Amino acid sequence: MNLLISRHDKIGDFVVTLPLFKAIKEQFPKINITALVSKINFDFAKEIDFIDDVILYDKENLDITLEQIKSRKFDASISAYIDMTLGKLLFKSGIKKRVAPATKIAQIFFNKTIKQRRSKVEKTEWQYNLDLGLKLFPTLKLDFSRPLLHLETKKEKKVIFHPGFGGSSDGNISLDDYLRLAKSICNSEYEVVFTFGPDDSKSKDYISNHLDFDAKLIDSKMSLFEFTSLLSSCYLFVSTSTGPMHLAGAVNTKTISFFGDSLFASSKRWATINGEKNQHNFTVSEDYSNTKYQEIEKVLGKLLENE
Repeated sequence: MNLLISRHDKIGDFVVTLPLFKAIKEQFPKINITALVSKINFDFAKEIDFIDDVILYDKENLDITLEQIKSRKFDASISAYIDMTLGKLLFKSGIKKRVAPATKIAQIFFNKTIKQRRSKVEKTEWQYNLDLGLKLFPTLKLDFSRPLLHLETKKEKKVIFHPGFGGSSDGNISLDDYLRLAKSICNSEYEVVFTFGPDDSKSKDYISNHLDFDAKLIDSKMSLFEFTSLLSSCYLFVSTSTGPMHLAGAVNTKTISFFGDSLFASSKRWATINGEKNQHNFTVSEDYSNTKYQEIEKVLGKLLENE
């Protein structure tokens, strides 16, 4: 079978679809799997060993994308996220079996749909995505080898703080509290590192101007795969619920993660793919208290003590 799996949005959304790719590839290795992804994930997807081919979802030139899909002669597609534009694209491509969640008006372009009711948040997003595979592969075991992404990196005594917002996140600690957290361990044997995405210039300026202890600042000039390798090498990654958090989970790095206090933004929905013992999830309201901060700092300290 020649299979197309589409996830054409942000970094974290693509990462939580990767268990679907991996489970199918491990259990049905003869299936050729192509990923249809947005520009931000294109080069990264090419580096993943359980993805055979990658097509760019070029929203500026969908005619080229359509021709590339047609040329591969796919037997089936699975779409973890749908909208009208994607639906029309895959319908025009002539793929005979098109699987998608039964959500939104766009489901009319798909002939194999699954009612998942994700708004109830009965599972994590990556588990919902994995369930989509059952529509084509009824015997599919909803499991895959861990870590999700295996990188040949050596663990270092390094803690990375990533203060940026993004994705579904509406819960985060303040930049001042990121500085407090980092300073609380600055005299330990661990190197303190701050990382920043392309939209985090204001956060980087603030951290840089208020830093009064030794720390390394890294911006977003490296590739997504290089950044994932960096996360794989660190002992702990501290961030809000956003793409980099999911990348850290994919390589099974320990995480301290901050989530909003709504069900939509909760860890129940957006928890990472790393083992549960490596996840340390906190619900952070907009007006969180110093008690909440102290709770986070205490967990950070214990994690480094018990290493």
